[in-house]
Amino acid sequence: MSGPGPEGEATVDGWPVALRGVTESVVTTLGPNGRWNVAALGLHAPEESGDPVTATTWGNTRTRRNFHQRGGGVVQFVSDPREFVSAAMTVREEDSPVLDAAHAWAEVEVRRVDGGERGGTRWEEWELRPAEVRVVSQTVPTINRGFAAVIDATVAASRLDVPAYDTDELLSRLAYFADTVERCGGAAEKEAFETIDEVSGWRERL
Repeated sequence: MSGPGPEGEATVDGWPVALRGVTESVVTTLGPNGRWNVAALGLHAPEESGDPVTATTWGNTRTRRNFHQRGGGVVQFVSDPREFVSAAMTVREEDSPVLDAAHAWAEVEVRRVDGGERGGTRWEEWELRPAEVRVVSQTVPTINRGFAAVIDATVAASRLDVPAYDTDELLSRLAYFADTVERCGGAAEKEAFETIDEVSGWRERL
């Protein structure tokens, strides 16, 4: 049963971890070529007890298409920023649905519940219900501003070519995040940000 958890987290029935606000995850979905596409997916915790977790896909992504064709995927929780950037910023496919870096995962069934258009981009909202879950390993939580900056940078970089967002503002954010990673991040965060640099080419637009 859903209910309040530590510091406002919601313990949602069937999920292997507590969720709050928008929890960033990695999702794998089976494509038509028989391989598993790896992408980032924000999980929206329910506001009311008993409501399902939801997620939104933006544009005609592989995740959206595979959700429609397969009706599900495998949601995974990772702590390595390089894994998250790889999922969010590159086209990545794997032979197996569960990543080695996953601390926990949930095989989910999805159902489209809403859709529309914002800033010229089509969006669809999905309900996610776990069918099978597993906790692989547990970690002691730590706080690293560099890691948080990497996650925010992937969002800003993904919006650079979206007409609804101001490019100069996004570039300013990316410069701030880059400075934060340089000052506060470890080797993994810096390596992850190098991938953001290479894939988005944001520094060349300054």
